[in-house]
Amino acid sequence: MGRIIVVANQKGGVGKTTTAINLSASLAELEKKVLMIDMDPQGNATSGLGIEKNEVSNTVYELLIGQNTIEECIQREVFENLSVLPSNMNLSAAEIELIGVDEKEYLLKKEVDKIKDEYDFIIIDCPPSLNMLTINSMTTADTVIVPIQCEYYALEGLTQLIHTIELVKERLNPKLEMEGVVFTMFDARTNLSLQVVENVKENLNQNIYKTIIPRNIRLAEAPSHGLPINLYDNKSAGAENYKLLAEEVIYRGEEEF
Repeated sequence: MGRIIVVANQKGGVGKTTTAINLSASLAELEKKVLMIDMDPQGNATSGLGIEKNEVSNTVYELLIGQNTIEECIQREVFENLSVLPSNMNLSAAEIELIGVDEKEYLLKKEVDKIKDEYDFIIIDCPPSLNMLTINSMTTADTVIVPIQCEYYALEGLTQLIHTIELVKERLNPKLEMEGVVFTMFDARTNLSLQVVENVKENLNQNIYKTIIPRNIRLAEAPSHGLPINLYDNKSAGAENYKLLAEEVIYRGEEEF
């Protein structure tokens, strides 16, 4: 049965979508069957995996409003072992259109439950806000990965996110757990990056991944080519580190599940 992991942080620009794309692709490279679900109306995870987001007619939006089935919306084997449930700007209307719909917090879960046994991992990229799309993602998931940028305001908003995860666990999804924190955009040349890592470790009673994702030019370039980093530049530091993160995720899952 597939493990479902949400990548979430309501703070934008922390490497959330980069992590969702490259963790998915690295798990696929390690011969796991992976589905990546893009729950962000910006559709950056969709275009970052080479799908022309504005030309896709069957997306998460059509799925949530009941227009299409999940089988009709999934783009299969976009890369080897990696399928995608795409998104685009239409999804931003879902929040308004679903007002008054019964059990709207579970719309995604009901659909994903139908196909989750086909995959080893389902990775969900959330929007950078705590809205109905994020809540849907969290009611569907087993665990949450939180990317944290190594910068001064890293801890800001994190307590709010952890509070939201606890609320969802309490009221909507009792099995939801914090998978862990992954540090992104680490710059070994600055004391600040090192201080942030130490600060978070001291203040946060959470699992923290050993793998730290560096600030990396190749990693920043890859989405404009519609490729994950392991296919864009397999020898880059970014590719090496996301592969290590994927191995940690697999190993942690084998220990717990």
